[in-house]
Order: sequence, then C-alpha cells, then structure tokens
Amino acid sequence: MNGGQPAISADWSSAESGNVHQVREITDRAAGVDHVAPISDHVLDAVRAGTAQILAVPGGPGRLAGVAVAHDRDPAEVTVDPAARRRGLGTELVRAAVDRQGAVWAYGDLPAAHTVAARLGLRPTRVLLQMRRPLPIDAVDVAEPPGVRIRTFQPGRDENAFLRVNARAFATHPEQGRLDLVGLREEMAQDWFDPSGFFLAVTDPGAELLGFHWTKVHPQDRGSDGPDAGPSGAIGEIYVLGVDPDAGVRGLGTVLAHAGLRHLGERGLRTVMLYVEQDNVRAVRLYERSGFTVHLTNVVYRPAAGRS
Repeated sequence: MNGGQPAISADWSSAESGNVHQVREITDRAAGVDHVAPISDHVLDAVRAGTAQILAVPGGPGRLAGVAVAHDRDPAEVTVDPAARRRGLGTELVRAAVDRQGAVWAYGDLPAAHTVAARLGLRPTRVLLQMRRPLPIDAVDVAEPPGVRIRTFQPGRDENAFLRVNARAFATHPEQGRLDLVGLREEMAQDWFDPSGFFLAVTDPGAELLGFHWTKVHPQDRGSDGPDAGPSGAIGEIYVLGVDPDAGVRGLGTVLAHAGLRHLGERGLRTVMLYVEQDNVRAVRLYERSGFTVHLTNVVYRPAAGRS
C-alpha cells in the first residue's frame, strides 16, 4: 500500500494485454523508489493469467498512475507511480480496494501507509515478517534424526502426500492452508519450480511424509538496493517449510531448514529470505536460531470496528 486524483471510478476488470505490462512496470518503478515491491510475485502471476481483477488509473501514454489488484479472497495490493503521489490517488485506490476486498496489504509498512490508514480509519490486523540471512551457511553437522531420511520431491508421486501434510501444518494459515492440487500444479508449472530444491523428510524404513522444505530462487531481488543478491541479482527463499504436527520428531524443522539452505548456498546465492507470521513465535525463534533477522515488516490493514 503506497499512498500518495481523488475520487476514481471503481471499474474493476481483468487486465488486458497492455495493462499486464503496465502493472509490472509501475510495480518496478515503485520498488525502485521504496526498496520494497508493492505487489507480490504471485499476484503479478495472477494478473498475467487473467485471474486477478485490477482497478487501473491511467497516467501518461502507455503507463499507469496507480493500480489496485484484487485476487481471490486475499487483501488487495495497491501502488501509485512515484511521479503521481501526494495528490490523493493512493487514498482513493486504497478506499476502493478495501470496499471490494475488505483489507489491503502494506508491504514494508511505509510511512505513507500509516498516513492513508489513519485517514481511512484502518487498523493493522496481521503482521508478516520478511526475514533474511547471508549464504552460504556455516558447515554445521545437522544430522537426520533416527528413523528419518531426507530426499527430494518427485513430481507425479508426492503431490497428494505433500498436500495432506501441508493442510495439517498450515491448518490456520489464511493462504498456504488452502492450497489444493490445482494450485500446486500451477506452482509446479512456473519457470522457477525445481524439484531438486524441494526436500521431503520421510520415515526410514517406510515412506511416510513427516515434513518438507520447498525452496525457491528469485531471478532478481526486487526492491532491494543492497549488494546481497547472487548471480544476476538472484536471491533464494525458504518458500514453504512445514512439519506434520503429529510427526513427533524433535528438531525436524531445523534439519529441513539446513537441507534447503545448503542447497541454495551451493547454487552460489549470497542471500536467502523467508516470510513468517509475527505471532508464530515458535517459527520465528527457529529462524532466528538459523541466523535470520527481520528485513521488512508487511501489514494487513482493515477497517476499524464500527467503520465501513
């Protein structure tokens, strides 16, 4: 959520071919100024696929002055071109976005987001931390627990087992917990998907899935101006790390974390990131023990009680 034009027409529609490029461009322009991407990669993917709705405000020829994006039931994502700010456009886009989706993301929770939230009577209801650490990791011997074997994901074999454990591990998570086979296959069809970086902990002997660590490599560290990326600006991510609540194996999360971190370091990456809910104290502590510190704070804003 980047605030700055006033009243705009709430004409939401699927992005047309020209708008898809414009949405990406305005996102990159804002990230270049704010050092945080205002619209997430998975929402940009939805814009390209035509499964997201956008509210676009034209700017100069071939560019947008501002845009709000709504995808599924998630909080909306909003940005304003740096050249079009401080004219009230951000406030009106956020107002329209909250009217449609009920909430809006503020990536980086920048001062402009605080200003718009106060103006519209919005309050923070969710805090998502982006944490980072340098790579490679130290050569620490983290042994597999007795009766556990780490192997990589095998497409065509492991999807259903993964989804079962993922549903249990993220039963209360607003996004990850609702992943289904269709969504998983869409993820697996992305250019970045690499099964060699998708680690599974299974029983040995046997093959019961106990947990997983799905890593991701971003070809460019959008929104960061620091020298902490790897080849061609790439940065690694702990995309999803989960352990079956009934696994009963102490330290399994740490073992899986280190398997993925070693893999990313061996690819020549210099930094790895992750997202974790601030109130997931157990997970935050696990990542802190693994050398991660908070890099960004992302906040969901909703109307305060009694306001529409």
